[in-house]
Amino acid sequence: MATIKIKQIKSKIGYPVDQKRTLEALGLRKIGHVVEKEDSPAIRGMIRKVHHLVNVID
Repeated sequence: MATIKIKQIKSKIGYPVDQKRTLEALGLRKIGHVVEKEDSPAIRGMIRKVHHLVNVID
């Protein structure tokens, strides 16, 4: 299956706890951190929830 790279571009400070937990579930810890995940509907939903804090790298 295809993979996608996700990069955190903004701090999680000041955002709701559920968004912080979503970033942790994606494996993102600090600004500039990049993780590679399998492309699935669950991961896409998590990205959608924190779209203002992350970028998807092609």
